[in-house]
Amino acid sequence: MRRAIELASNSLFISDPNPRVGCVIVKDGQIISEGWTQLAGGNHAEIHALRDLGERARDADVYVSLEPCSHTGQTGPCTEALIDAGVRRVFMAILDPNPKVCGNGVERLINAGIEVHVGLGMEQAHALNRGFIRRMTGGFPWVRMKLGASLDGRTALKNGQSKWITSQESRDDVQKWRARSSAVVTGIDTVIADNPSLNVRIDNVPRQPLRVVVDSTGRIDPQAKIFSVAGRAIVATCRDSIDGVKEVLTLPAYDDRVDLTALMSALAKLNCNEILIESGARLSGAFIAQGLVDELVIYYSPKLLGDNARGMFEIGNLTSLTDAPRLRVLEMNSIGEDIRIVAAFLRPKS
Repeated sequence: MRRAIELASNSLFISDPNPRVGCVIVKDGQIISEGWTQLAGGNHAEIHALRDLGERARDADVYVSLEPCSHTGQTGPCTEALIDAGVRRVFMAILDPNPKVCGNGVERLINAGIEVHVGLGMEQAHALNRGFIRRMTGGFPWVRMKLGASLDGRTALKNGQSKWITSQESRDDVQKWRARSSAVVTGIDTVIADNPSLNVRIDNVPRQPLRVVVDSTGRIDPQAKIFSVAGRAIVATCRDSIDGVKEVLTLPAYDDRVDLTALMSALAKLNCNEILIESGARLSGAFIAQGLVDELVIYYSPKLLGDNARGMFEIGNLTSLTDAPRLRVLEMNSIGEDIRIVAAFLRPKS
């Protein structure tokens, strides 16, 4: 199962909006085939693993990181492929949270006389598909925020200069977070100041994330770079249309700005599993203040920019430390000359 979960990571940049799944087929104590979820519309992990086995799959054991699907979508049901192959046992890490599948795949396999076990490697398999699970069970994506800052927590000089606080290695690493994301979200202030593309610049990555600009009043220039690179770009706004912009997502207002909760819900309905926010202090602070961010990825550069430089978040004037959002550090790594910290927000217990 550890190997199946490792193989699932091969789907990190390609399977969206489908989950990342790995599959290992074992017979007589030997691995005879492996597979993982292909580009959306292509083979699921089980089909990928079964592709060349033929009769060799009969009486084999299958280890898969997510419950095999039992319905027909863009591809046929994996349960039927496993039944037709004549496998003996199926070990799965977690049930599929998709209501069309959850438990049905297990039932179908058992009814066909196949021995089924669930729960091996559950925690690792869950971590790989947090966004898919969140979308299927709660109607929201997994929201990750990326920032680059000096050691004293500043993201730009007072005059707005920010290129480049972090190292080239850190900027390359950011590309991987973009590539695994369903959508990259930024604000109109960032687009006006920096004119970013926000696309993935990694060779041989077959899909670009959706790019979303939060622009409540329609200030965006239709000639902005974000519209000129491959992939889909939309503007989330409170207006019905914006001159020169092909695709807008009209949302209700909250304090005269785009309702960010409605935005996350809308992106989930667009089949977005993971969201990466790359924005300035005001929008970043608004996302955090509304409790919409699950995880921070911060690249700290060994520089000091001083008190007058721009901060990371605008979250209002806290008067008590008990009001401060709290996080748990998940990872701390050196990236070039920088330090990358991944931290998850601690939610109050209900």
